[in-house]
Amino acid sequence: MDKKTKEDFLEGQLLLIDKPLNWTSFQAVNSLKWGIRKKFDLKKIKVGHAGTLDPLATGLLLICTGKFTKRIPELQGQLKEYTGTITLGATTPSYDLETEIDKTFPTDHLTDELIKSNTVKFLGKIEQVPPIFSALKKDGKRLYEFAREGKTVAIKSRQIEILEFEITKIELPDVCFRVSCSKGTYIRSLAHDFGKALNSGGHLSSLRRTKIGDYNVDNATSPDGFKENMLQ
Repeated sequence: MDKKTKEDFLEGQLLLIDKPLNWTSFQAVNSLKWGIRKKFDLKKIKVGHAGTLDPLATGLLLICTGKFTKRIPELQGQLKEYTGTITLGATTPSYDLETEIDKTFPTDHLTDELIKSNTVKFLGKIEQVPPIFSALKKDGKRLYEFAREGKTVAIKSRQIEILEFEITKIELPDVCFRVSCSKGTYIRSLAHDFGKALNSGGHLSSLRRTKIGDYNVDNATSPDGFKENMLQ
């Protein structure tokens, strides 16, 4: 990775970062921002990301610095690709591993053919209800705040588009997948809805964002790797 100057970062850089597990997207941005400010003795510099990843997800974060932060809305609108694992036979309130299993379901009826054929139901433009454990706002409050208070709120569905939904491996109760989708798609909701369609329940047990538009996580570096290679 080429060394960059203070002027490079202020004029604008697009950084491909591989977000580690259990880091928030905010932590990743802050880590880079702190590193850049310290290296170049800057009082302030604009740094932002183009699309949040949940703490339990890993993978590609596009982080913009300086004048490139104006490009964030354009980058957020690009198609995204994810790989991950759906665990069938159980649901969780958060649709992932952030919360404990609340219900279990039989899986004896599941076959490879049934699992693979059900992906077709989710292709194209579909209505999706975001998870209650999300940062979306309702009445000025984050949805996860309602969830943590044990309150039930009505969440409106919204239209998203799933271009590809491929099952890459089946080792029940785990089903590995690859998805290409539009902005605003919740893979946790997809996992939940997929389990529902199979009459077995399901939740997301791992997730990795592999692409945003033409940008690939294979070309990304970790936050620590960025600081070691670009800022030394």
